[in-house]
Amino acid sequence: MTAKGTYTLVIELTERATITFGAAGERELAAGGYAYTGSAFGTGGFGRIDRHRELAAGERDVRHWHVDYLLGHPGTELTDVVKTVGEDVECQVARAITAAATPISGIGASDCGCETHLAYAPDHEGLQRRVEGAHRASDAEN
Repeated sequence: MTAKGTYTLVIELTERATITFGAAGERELAAGGYAYTGSAFGTGGFGRIDRHRELAAGERDVRHWHVDYLLGHPGTELTDVVKTVGEDVECQVARAITAAATPISGIGASDCGCETHLAYAPDHEGLQRRVEGAHRASDAEN
């Protein structure tokens, strides 16, 4: 059986960039850390993460989700993926991360009531700790 659940991609952007997020439009992004939270409950489960990795590595061109536009930028690196297996805590985790970081409005939350599922922090390592903490907290609550 394919594992399913909630995941957060931790991404480092090495220099300021203008990214067009498909229909969501253009955003000016500062260098630093970005965290994108998504869910993987479809037939492929966490296989979706492999697709994100391939896009980030330049092995895939097709963009399906908002985060793909960031991952496809040459100045980004996908540095980690943090998962909560078997739990649909996407919005809970995204809100916890954006509460301690800068939300990038309108990205990755088109199918829910959240403002965004993408957050920015100038301190990449600090953001990594926030992401891990948000997933641990969601595990403890469920």
